[in-house]
Amino acid sequence: MKNIIFIHGLESSGKGFKGTYLKRLIPEILTPNFKKFKRNMPLDSLLKERMGQLDLILKKKNSWIIIGSSFGGLLATLYALRNPEKTERLILFAPFLATPMLQIDNIPPLIIPTIIFHGKHDEIAQYKASREQAYQLFTNLEFNTTEDDHDLNKTITTLNWNKLIT
Repeated sequence: MKNIIFIHGLESSGKGFKGTYLKRLIPEILTPNFKKFKRNMPLDSLLKERMGQLDLILKKKNSWIIIGSSFGGLLATLYALRNPEKTERLILFAPFLATPMLQIDNIPPLIIPTIIFHGKHDEIAQYKASREQAYQLFTNLEFNTTEDDHDLNKTITTLNWNKLIT
């Protein structure tokens, strides 16, 4: 049995559309709820808190397939940068990579297999800037542009999940 986790986006939860959909398809997947986003909380504080939660969840096992959506894609990327030996694969949906919170100076690119799906109509996680950042961060990257918006709900349901997680 594989170690798989889904990390939800900024304003979502593990019980949102993607978390619920993935739990139905992959019963062993973890879909935790991370600290709730509040409008008055600085994003870097929330990122630090959620990273602490993620570290606690993932420390018990190795060889994780990490699926991250939007802000969850940022968390997944940061975790993989800090723990490449514990990360088997990244699957990222419209990851929030074009942000100063992702300090990548003096960090070698990740060779972990990484698959990104990003809607070209995404107005939240800047498509072009995220794509540029992705090609700097990952050397083993498959970047898929879809005819979708930020939530990627249409895209998620058309993917071959057995192939993605094996």
